[in-house]
Amino acid sequence: MKKYVLAALMAASSLSFTAIAQVKTSAQEVVPDLVKKREEQKTAIINAYLAMKNSLIISDAKKTAVTASEFSTALGKFKFKKLTMPEMNESATARERIKAIADKIAASSSLNDQRKDMEKLSTEFWAIIERLKPENMPLYQQKCPMTGATWVSNEKKIENPYYPKNMLTCGEVVAEK
Repeated sequence: MKKYVLAALMAASSLSFTAIAQVKTSAQEVVPDLVKKREEQKTAIINAYLAMKNSLIISDAKKTAVTASEFSTALGKFKFKKLTMPEMNESATARERIKAIADKIAASSSLNDQRKDMEKLSTEFWAIIERLKPENMPLYQQKCPMTGATWVSNEKKIENPYYPKNMLTCGEVVAEK
């Protein structure tokens, strides 16, 4: 009888071990896919922001509106992870403010209004950039010292989206993430 109980316990433990091994294997297969998807989402957000900034550099109000809409959509799809409840609330609130500004830019056909709103959006965006920045993508906060307006760039080269005709290269890198 003891042999049967011992054999049953051994069989149950080996099944349990096999199930745990399968779960770990499944999790190991899923985690890289999730990480890759999050990185793709982060890259889409940053690329949409950069496209919006670059359309302001070339003074194209229609393209700015389209890219602002793309930015808002990409940002809206992103879910913050691994944050404390206060950080989560702060990030979600900031995201909603940023999306509202992006939606305002998208609805505008006035380049001057788009630039004014982009200043606000860039300041808010930089505040949560650490949570949205893809791995291995350096980002720079740049600032026009004459106006105090800031923007985000993926390169150190200065191209001022607010005053491209008169002060295209006016600015400096003030922070890096």
